[in-house]
Amino acid sequence: MSANSSLVRRLRLGFIGGGPGAFIGPVHRMAARLDDRYEIVAGAFSADPARGRAAARDIHIAGDRAYDSYQDMAAAEPTRADGIDVVAIVTPNHLHHQIASAFLAARIHVICDKPMVVSVAEALDLAALVRRSGLVFGLTHNYTGYPLVREARAKIEAGELGPLRLVHVEYLQDWLATPLEATGQKQAAWRTDPALSGPAGCLGDIGTHAYHLAAFVTGLEAVEVAAELSRFVPGRRLDDNIHALLRFAGGARGALWASQVAPGHANSLSLRVYGEKAGLVWRQEEPELLWFAPLGEPPRLIRRGGNGVGPAAAHASRIPAGHPEGYLEAFAQLYADLAEQITAHREQRAADPAAMLVPGAEAGVGTARFVAAALESARRNAGWVALAEVG
Repeated sequence: MSANSSLVRRLRLGFIGGGPGAFIGPVHRMAARLDDRYEIVAGAFSADPARGRAAARDIHIAGDRAYDSYQDMAAAEPTRADGIDVVAIVTPNHLHHQIASAFLAARIHVICDKPMVVSVAEALDLAALVRRSGLVFGLTHNYTGYPLVREARAKIEAGELGPLRLVHVEYLQDWLATPLEATGQKQAAWRTDPALSGPAGCLGDIGTHAYHLAAFVTGLEAVEVAAELSRFVPGRRLDDNIHALLRFAGGARGALWASQVAPGHANSLSLRVYGEKAGLVWRQEEPELLWFAPLGEPPRLIRRGGNGVGPAAAHASRIPAGHPEGYLEAFAQLYADLAEQITAHREQRAADPAAMLVPGAEAGVGTARFVAAALESARRNAGWVALAEVG
């Protein structure tokens, strides 16, 4: 919690989605509770009102605040003296834009699961709505909450790697190596359905995480992409593997591989960045460690909480080194930082600068352009496509 936080109560948080059978909804709820900055008081947890009300009972939400639809909730909550301060959107991708727009119009801050939307047009529209509203909008690219991801970003900002040359990022899974969607498994079913997930499968689901992590740490945005999208599982309607080459502003070159059909990989996200003076490597499955290699010197293993770790990493740490922090803590860091931003907005003061690293709507525009350019490149047999030309 920021030392600047002075709101005398928890923020009141509502949820859209995340009901029975969901994965990411419960993760968001755990993350929101971890630092004791929020209380969950309302929600529309399912498109099926009966299932939604049952989900609300399970997490002790009062019956009059278990809504049948997000429209009902966006209309009712602003009229209550104890109405929600912020809403978390954890639905399938195709609903993000319309739900976020409704709550921004209701003057309620928004936390949205990634990807922000399913097209560049939606991304640009939502970013404009956020700017006009003046409200806080957070996009949960949760890997940006890891302390050593923020340490890596700080090292690059400080010039410790020198001008960047190479950026390689991989995100590998194996859970869709078979036609799991044909069994009715909820997570597989909606992620492989273009009506719910949008036009990108693996690309939109974990490829966006990989691209945003690279952009967040390096401070670079791709200007061109050449991508091949594959559907290896017979009958699958969306991609389950992507290989992409990236050209970044300033001359750096990159490569991105995201796959959900790579046996032996549960959640293998890794980033390697190399500059003129040094390189660094971070792996999500070993998140407490950052390899830093100055040119001509032995590589250094940096541990969270260890000597020489800077303030950006310290801000995102809760417990002493040797007691591992992981996925939930990184997710919770975004919620804690957003709590500081929302509290500052309510109190009409500047937020703690350390809390300003949460991705926002502009990050959503960046990932939407990456997805659109990769899709267009694949249509052109992996030809180079400028991100500026898609929209």
